[in-house]
Amino acid sequence: MNNHKRSHYVDWLDGVVPVSARFEDSYFSRDGGLAESRQVFLAGSELPERFRDGFHIAELGFGTGLNMLAALDAWTANRCSGSLRYTGFEAFPLAVEDLARALGTFPEVGYLTSPFFEAWECGKREFALGPMNVEIVEGDARQTVRTWTGRADAWFLDGFSPARNPELWELDLFRCVARRTRPAGTFATYSAAGSVRRSLAAAGFEVRRQPGFGRKRHMTSGTLRQAP
Repeated sequence: MNNHKRSHYVDWLDGVVPVSARFEDSYFSRDGGLAESRQVFLAGSELPERFRDGFHIAELGFGTGLNMLAALDAWTANRCSGSLRYTGFEAFPLAVEDLARALGTFPEVGYLTSPFFEAWECGKREFALGPMNVEIVEGDARQTVRTWTGRADAWFLDGFSPARNPELWELDLFRCVARRTRPAGTFATYSAAGSVRRSLAAAGFEVRRQPGFGRKRHMTSGTLRQAP
Protein backbone atom coordinates (compact mmCIF):
# COMPACT_ATOMS: atom_id res chain seq x y z
CA MET A 1 0.00 0.00 0.00
CA ASN A 2 1.47 3.37 -1.05
CA ASN A 3 1.95 6.11 1.50
CA HIS A 4 1.47 9.25 -0.59
CA LYS A 5 1.80 12.39 1.52
CA ARG A 6 2.08 16.02 0.48
CA SER A 7 4.42 18.67 1.96
CA HIS A 8 3.94 22.11 0.36
CA TYR A 9 5.40 21.76 -3.16
CA VAL A 10 6.39 18.12 -2.69
CA ASP A 11 4.40 14.91 -2.46
CA TRP A 12 6.06 11.82 -0.97
CA LEU A 13 5.55 8.46 -2.59
CA ASP A 14 5.97 5.63 -0.10
CA GLY A 15 7.34 8.29 2.24
CA VAL A 16 10.72 8.41 0.48
CA VAL A 17 10.40 9.40 -3.19
CA PRO A 18 9.75 13.15 -3.67
CA VAL A 19 7.23 14.04 -6.35
CA SER A 20 6.70 17.58 -7.63
CA ALA A 21 3.16 18.73 -6.87
CA ARG A 22 3.50 21.26 -9.70
CA PHE A 23 4.70 18.86 -12.41
CA GLU A 24 3.37 15.59 -11.00
CA ASP A 25 6.66 13.84 -11.68
CA SER A 26 9.25 12.32 -9.35
CA TYR A 27 12.56 14.03 -8.64
CA PHE A 28 14.46 10.80 -9.16
CA SER A 29 13.82 7.22 -10.20
CA ARG A 30 11.65 5.06 -8.00
CA ASP A 31 14.07 2.24 -8.84
CA GLY A 32 16.91 4.00 -7.00
CA GLY A 33 17.88 7.65 -7.32
CA LEU A 34 21.59 7.36 -6.59
CA ALA A 35 22.02 4.34 -8.86
CA GLU A 36 20.22 6.32 -11.58
CA SER A 37 22.56 9.29 -11.07
CA ARG A 38 25.58 7.08 -11.40
CA GLN A 39 24.42 5.24 -14.52
CA VAL A 40 22.68 8.02 -16.42
CA PHE A 41 24.57 11.17 -15.53
CA LEU A 42 28.02 10.01 -14.44
CA ALA A 43 28.58 7.00 -16.72
CA GLY A 44 26.60 8.75 -19.47
CA SER A 45 29.12 11.61 -19.25
CA GLU A 46 32.10 9.22 -19.05
CA LEU A 47 32.79 10.22 -15.47
CA PRO A 48 34.92 9.90 -13.43
CA GLU A 49 37.29 9.10 -16.33
CA ARG A 50 37.09 12.64 -17.74
CA PHE A 51 37.55 14.43 -14.43
CA ARG A 52 40.43 16.91 -14.27
CA ASP A 53 41.25 20.02 -12.29
CA GLY A 54 38.63 22.68 -13.05
CA PHE A 55 36.13 20.28 -14.67
CA HIS A 56 32.76 22.03 -14.86
CA ILE A 57 29.37 20.31 -14.63
CA ALA A 58 26.16 22.22 -15.38
CA GLU A 59 22.68 20.86 -14.77
CA LEU A 60 19.21 21.78 -15.94
CA GLY A 61 16.96 20.85 -13.02
CA PHE A 62 18.93 20.97 -9.77
CA GLY A 63 16.07 19.35 -7.86
CA THR A 64 17.28 17.66 -4.68
CA GLY A 65 20.97 18.09 -5.51
CA LEU A 66 21.43 14.33 -5.76
CA ASN A 67 23.33 14.44 -9.07
CA MET A 68 25.62 17.13 -7.66
CA LEU A 69 26.43 14.97 -4.63
CA ALA A 70 26.88 11.85 -6.78
CA ALA A 71 29.46 13.72 -8.85
CA LEU A 72 31.30 14.96 -5.76
CA ASP A 73 31.24 11.46 -4.27
CA ALA A 74 32.80 10.07 -7.47
CA TRP A 75 35.45 12.81 -7.44
CA THR A 76 36.27 12.02 -3.80
CA ALA A 77 36.25 8.24 -4.24
CA ASN A 78 38.69 8.53 -7.15
CA ARG A 79 40.97 10.87 -5.19
CA CYS A 80 40.94 13.47 -7.91
CA SER A 81 43.19 16.46 -7.30
CA GLY A 82 42.35 20.11 -7.79
CA SER A 83 38.84 21.52 -7.85
CA LEU A 84 35.50 20.63 -9.42
CA ARG A 85 32.87 23.17 -10.49
CA TYR A 86 29.11 22.68 -10.51
CA THR A 87 26.36 25.03 -11.73
CA GLY A 88 22.71 24.08 -11.28
CA PHE A 89 19.75 25.87 -12.88
CA GLU A 90 16.53 25.64 -10.88
CA ALA A 91 13.23 27.54 -11.15
CA PHE A 92 11.59 26.07 -8.04
CA PRO A 93 14.16 25.45 -5.29
CA LEU A 94 13.09 23.10 -2.52
CA ALA A 95 13.06 23.91 1.18
CA VAL A 96 15.98 22.52 3.16
CA GLU A 97 13.72 20.14 5.08
CA ASP A 98 12.56 18.57 1.81
CA LEU A 99 16.15 18.28 0.60
CA ALA A 100 17.15 16.60 3.85
CA ARG A 101 14.25 14.16 3.71
CA ALA A 102 14.90 13.24 0.08
CA LEU A 103 18.66 12.82 0.45
CA GLY A 104 18.30 10.94 3.72
CA THR A 105 17.37 7.94 1.58
CA PHE A 106 20.99 7.75 0.35
CA PRO A 107 23.40 7.27 3.27
CA GLU A 108 26.24 6.68 0.80
CA VAL A 109 26.42 10.44 0.18
CA GLY A 110 25.32 11.49 3.66
CA TYR A 111 28.87 12.52 4.56
CA LEU A 112 28.58 15.35 2.00
CA THR A 113 25.25 16.83 3.03
CA SER A 114 25.91 18.86 6.20
CA PRO A 115 27.73 21.80 4.55
CA PHE A 116 25.18 21.73 1.72
CA PHE A 117 22.21 21.99 4.08
CA GLU A 118 23.92 24.65 6.18
CA ALA A 119 24.60 26.85 3.15
CA TRP A 120 21.12 26.28 1.72
CA GLU A 121 19.35 27.13 4.97
CA CYS A 122 21.31 30.41 5.13
CA GLY A 123 20.11 31.29 1.63
CA LYS A 124 23.52 30.89 0.01
CA ARG A 125 23.48 29.93 -3.65
CA GLU A 126 27.25 30.05 -4.11
CA PHE A 127 29.26 27.92 -1.71
CA ALA A 128 31.99 25.29 -1.47
CA LEU A 129 31.52 21.60 -0.72
CA GLY A 130 35.10 20.57 -0.10
CA PRO A 131 36.79 20.59 -3.54
CA MET A 132 33.54 21.46 -5.34
CA ASN A 133 32.61 25.09 -6.00
CA VAL A 134 28.83 25.27 -6.31
CA GLU A 135 26.67 27.90 -7.99
CA ILE A 136 22.87 27.59 -8.09
CA VAL A 137 21.14 29.91 -10.55
CA GLU A 138 17.49 30.42 -9.70
CA GLY A 139 14.86 31.30 -12.30
CA ASP A 140 13.58 30.17 -15.67
CA ALA A 141 16.45 28.37 -17.44
CA ARG A 142 15.27 29.73 -20.78
CA GLN A 143 16.49 33.12 -19.57
CA THR A 144 19.20 32.23 -17.06
CA VAL A 145 21.20 29.92 -19.34
CA ARG A 146 21.06 32.56 -22.06
CA THR A 147 22.71 35.16 -19.79
CA TRP A 148 25.08 32.77 -18.00
CA THR A 149 28.74 33.43 -18.85
CA GLY A 150 30.20 30.05 -17.85
CA ARG A 151 31.03 27.08 -20.05
CA ALA A 152 30.51 23.48 -19.03
CA ASP A 153 32.43 20.32 -19.82
CA ALA A 154 29.36 18.18 -19.10
CA TRP A 155 25.65 18.97 -18.96
CA PHE A 156 23.19 16.92 -16.91
CA LEU A 157 19.74 17.40 -18.48
CA ASP A 158 17.45 16.39 -15.65
CA GLY A 159 14.27 18.41 -15.85
CA PHE A 160 10.93 16.74 -15.27
CA SER A 161 9.66 14.67 -18.20
CA PRO A 162 9.24 16.49 -21.53
CA ALA A 163 5.51 15.80 -21.41
CA ARG A 164 5.15 17.58 -18.05
CA ASN A 165 7.94 20.17 -18.17
CA PRO A 166 8.41 20.95 -21.89
CA GLU A 167 10.12 24.28 -21.16
CA LEU A 168 13.39 22.53 -20.25
CA TRP A 169 13.48 20.52 -23.50
CA GLU A 170 13.05 23.23 -26.13
CA LEU A 171 15.37 23.63 -29.12
CA ASP A 172 16.15 27.28 -28.29
CA LEU A 173 17.30 26.27 -24.80
CA PHE A 174 19.44 23.44 -26.19
CA ARG A 175 21.06 25.93 -28.56
CA CYS A 176 21.96 28.05 -25.53
CA VAL A 177 23.33 24.92 -23.84
CA ALA A 178 25.48 24.19 -26.90
CA ARG A 179 26.86 27.74 -26.88
CA ARG A 180 27.78 27.34 -23.22
CA THR A 181 29.57 24.01 -23.77
CA ARG A 182 33.33 23.66 -24.10
CA PRO A 183 34.75 21.94 -27.20
CA ALA A 184 34.12 18.18 -27.02
CA GLY A 185 31.78 18.77 -24.08
CA THR A 186 28.95 16.33 -23.43
CA PHE A 187 25.38 15.98 -22.26
CA ALA A 188 23.54 13.11 -20.62
CA THR A 189 19.84 12.67 -19.86
CA TYR A 190 17.42 9.97 -18.77
CA SER A 191 15.06 11.02 -21.58
CA ALA A 192 14.99 9.11 -24.86
CA ALA A 193 12.07 11.01 -26.38
CA GLY A 194 12.43 11.43 -30.12
CA SER A 195 11.70 15.15 -29.93
CA VAL A 196 14.49 15.59 -27.38
CA ARG A 197 17.02 13.67 -29.47
CA ARG A 198 16.11 15.65 -32.59
CA SER A 199 16.37 18.99 -30.82
CA LEU A 200 19.75 18.14 -29.32
CA ALA A 201 21.03 17.08 -32.74
CA ALA A 202 19.71 20.31 -34.27
CA ALA A 203 21.47 22.27 -31.51
CA GLY A 204 24.84 20.83 -32.53
CA PHE A 205 25.34 17.59 -30.60
CA GLU A 206 26.18 14.11 -31.80
CA VAL A 207 23.41 12.11 -30.15
CA ARG A 208 23.62 8.52 -28.90
CA ARG A 209 20.88 6.31 -27.50
CA GLN A 210 21.98 3.99 -24.69
CA PRO A 211 20.37 1.45 -22.36
CA GLY A 212 18.27 3.22 -19.74
CA PHE A 213 18.08 2.80 -16.00
CA GLY A 214 15.49 0.75 -14.17
CA ARG A 215 12.18 0.66 -15.99
CA LYS A 216 13.36 2.96 -18.76
CA ARG A 217 14.52 1.11 -21.86
CA HIS A 218 16.76 3.90 -23.13
CA MET A 219 18.58 7.11 -22.18
CA THR A 220 20.44 9.64 -24.32
CA SER A 221 23.94 11.07 -24.28
CA GLY A 222 26.07 12.99 -26.73
CA THR A 223 29.06 15.16 -27.57
CA LEU A 224 29.17 18.69 -28.92
CA ARG A 225 29.65 18.64 -32.66
CA GLN A 226 29.47 22.34 -33.34
CA ALA A 227 27.95 25.29 -31.59
CA PRO A 228 25.13 26.83 -33.67
